[in-house]
Amino acid sequence: MDESKYERYFSIIESLLYVTGDPLEVDTIASILECSVEFATELLKVLEKVYERDESRGIKLICINKAYQLGTKPINSDYLQMLLKTNIRQSLSRAALETLSIIAYKQPITRIEIEDIRGVKSDRAISTLVEKGLIKESGKKSVIGRPNLYATTDEFLKHFDFTSLGELPSLDNFIEDEELVELEEKDIEEKKF
Repeated sequence: MDESKYERYFSIIESLLYVTGDPLEVDTIASILECSVEFATELLKVLEKVYERDESRGIKLICINKAYQLGTKPINSDYLQMLLKTNIRQSLSRAALETLSIIAYKQPITRIEIEDIRGVKSDRAISTLVEKGLIKESGKKSVIGRPNLYATTDEFLKHFDFTSLGELPSLDNFIEDEELVELEEKDIEEKKF
């Protein structure tokens, strides 16, 4: 696709994404541009490459669950943190991060199920995560009492720089604490001799 022929489309898409601030689905963009979804998808892919190539730009095009939005390039994060004075990853307690990890991998999941895994109450961590928009209530479980189910949000994906949950590292990549302790003990024993 010849980029110069489509600069007007790029300008419109950029304006739409800037004004909404939220992800826009391709079919919405296609409807506004009065073009096919396929053509709009191709425009978005080319625009994404334009942003990637141009190192002088501070923004990039982000695709989250088949919807697009403008975001900032990670290389500028230090400057943005100075402006915002906060970073979600840094402002979350260990308990909140642990709870968020459980929800990310086991969603949808109830508070009781989270507490069974963690072994401690998780009300405060869940409230914090909901307040920060990283998780949401995603329905009710079909059991007695109909407890709330929790799942991650698109905000979670955006803040941790994922485009989908499929990008989460595999749980197989993590060694159980017990296994790690055993390996360390074995290493210590071997060094004694």
